[in-house]
Amino acid sequence: QVQLVESGGGLVQAGGSLRLSCEAFGSISNINDMGWFRQAPAKERELVATVTRLGRTDYADSVKGRFIISRDNAKSTVYLQMNSLQPEDTAVYSCYADRRVVVNVEGASVEKRFWGQGTQVTVSS
Repeated sequence: QVQLVESGGGLVQAGGSLRLSCEAFGSISNINDMGWFRQAPAKERELVATVTRLGRTDYADSVKGRFIISRDNAKSTVYLQMNSLQPEDTAVYSCYADRRVVVNVEGASVEKRFWGQGTQVTVSS
């Protein structure tokens, strides 16, 4: 199992910045993609950013040019630097990690997604 512990959320004024961190504990070998989702009240969950094991990144159009995702494999930690925050960025942000897990004695494996507990980001206008 993988446990993900997030930190860094809070309240910030529009135009400000926050940095989220998410550290993985437990069975952290073979973690592949990591990233962040967010969900605002009465809205669907949105994939914000992803980073592969080798560092390739991808972003939602709504955050491109403002958010930066990075990863430190030695620390099993993924970061989300959020700049130029706007009220529409207000949401609960949850990190995830994808890891292959063996499912039978023959060694077959599947990729399983593990989730953090979520951290609130509130941007005031």
